[in-house]
Amino acid sequence: MESERVGEVIEASTSGFSAQCYELYQIPPLGSLVKSGDSAAIYGIVANAATTSLEPGRKPIARGQDEKDEAAIYRSSPQLAKLLRSQFEAVVVGHREGDRLYQRLSPHPARIHGFVYRCPDAEVAEFGKAFDFLSILLNARLAVPAEELVGAALRRMSRAHPDPRAFLVAAGKELAGLLSDDFARLKNILGRIKS
Repeated sequence: MESERVGEVIEASTSGFSAQCYELYQIPPLGSLVKSGDSAAIYGIVANAATTSLEPGRKPIARGQDEKDEAAIYRSSPQLAKLLRSQFEAVVVGHREGDRLYQRLSPHPARIHGFVYRCPDAEVAEFGKAFDFLSILLNARLAVPAEELVGAALRRMSRAHPDPRAFLVAAGKELAGLLSDDFARLKNILGRIKS
């Protein structure tokens, strides 16, 4: 299966990137594995998302009081699709150099206007063969709690694995090692990785 292009990088650093979606509300779900670039791909986990006005100081206003459903709002005001944008932030968790996949920060940030793709299941399964990315997620400064992001990422990755339960058990063991001194946090995450 080919990767689905969802947007473009609009801001980037070595630890993460922001992407604007081409279609309003077509944001990859929290915890999804995405990539920017091709042969030298940079992998990220979707860590936060928002739909906002294109103009920073201008907030959307309620328009649906007399409409039958939400879709009617966009039919009666088609310009809204051009005045709003959906975007997401991704935490960099790995990169590819040639045939080798590394679960660590990339030496270079993603390129501005670089295309961003949802990774197909085969690529998600390949990425999920190791759990080195978990320490990056656990230590990242995020807009959402790291426990929520780790849980979402592992649930999503388990769906691409041939044996989802075995994948989650292995991930739980890795987390137990990483969080051996923080039982409350470990228990919190383990409660969130249940499908």
